Amino acid sequence: MDEQRTRVLAVCSVVAAALFWSSSYAVTKEVLADVGPLTIGAVRFTVAAVLLGAMVRLRRRSPAARPDARSLRLIRLSGLLGITAYFVLENIGVELSTASDASLIVASYPLMTMLLELAVLRTKMPPLRVCGVLLATGGAALVVRNGAEVGGGARWFGDVLLLLGGLVWAGYNILGKYAGRGQDAVRLTYHQTVAGAAGFLLASLLEAGDWRLPGVTASALLAYLAVACSVGGFLLYNYGLRRMTSSVAVNILNLVPVFGVLSAVVVNGETVRLPQLCGGLVIVAGVALGLMERRDTATAPVVAGTGSR
Repeated sequence: MDEQRTRVLAVCSVVAAALFWSSSYAVTKEVLADVGPLTIGAVRFTVAAVLLGAMVRLRRRSPAARPDARSLRLIRLSGLLGITAYFVLENIGVELSTASDASLIVASYPLMTMLLELAVLRTKMPPLRVCGVLLATGGAALVVRNGAEVGGGARWFGDVLLLLGGLVWAGYNILGKYAGRGQDAVRLTYHQTVAGAAGFLLASLLEAGDWRLPGVTASALLAYLAVACSVGGFLLYNYGLRRMTSSVAVNILNLVPVFGVLSAVVVNGETVRLPQLCGGLVIVAGVALGLMERRDTATAPVVAGTGSR
């Protein structure tokens, strides 16, 4: 019963993270009108690091183990990958490309993570899970197909950056899961965010000539990106990631296009078409299929040297 409850909480946590992160595309697109993509990341994750630092200080008497020097280096590296490198690619990619392209490309991230797990960790992927990933990816294609616009070289370059972001995100999932073993989710997210914010602060100097005080709306949206999408999203995602395989966690993120459509309606006033709704149902079906695991191994004898599922 405890194992089942833990699994449900882990799934709910990653779904909630997907909800927050899916809204970040529409919100970032709005903020880009006033603030550069690198400056957005610097402000967003610096604020998030301060908030997380306060949370860690309040929990300093917690019995959770502190990372040793080697683990801390790996955690910081995962922060540079999953925050600085990934969000540099995402923010610039979204600026050059379209929200629909970004949603489609994000849906391919589970495949990238699965392939990287196979190559690096030699993880065995059940056929049912592979089918779920493929089905969810196909559903994401349906969601964005009718909304795609024909673009030029800038959009193509943005799509390439978003694809590269998927490889970086896959590396973050694998490294973050390894480096975060036995670590408290708050402290883990704090160290990752500090490293990511430091990287963004350096990168944002490239936009120093364009710095100006953002308006009230842009400032409020930046606060939302920092509090909900950065602190809330990463805390929830790290909690779930440490309790399931990284390919399953990333597969749940195929819900991002579904939630992204809803965000586009609320924030950007877009119209949802029937094919997009059908694609959303396919995505949900694919995510559900990817979460299923065969139970027949529970009664089978354990064989020495067999890899984990």
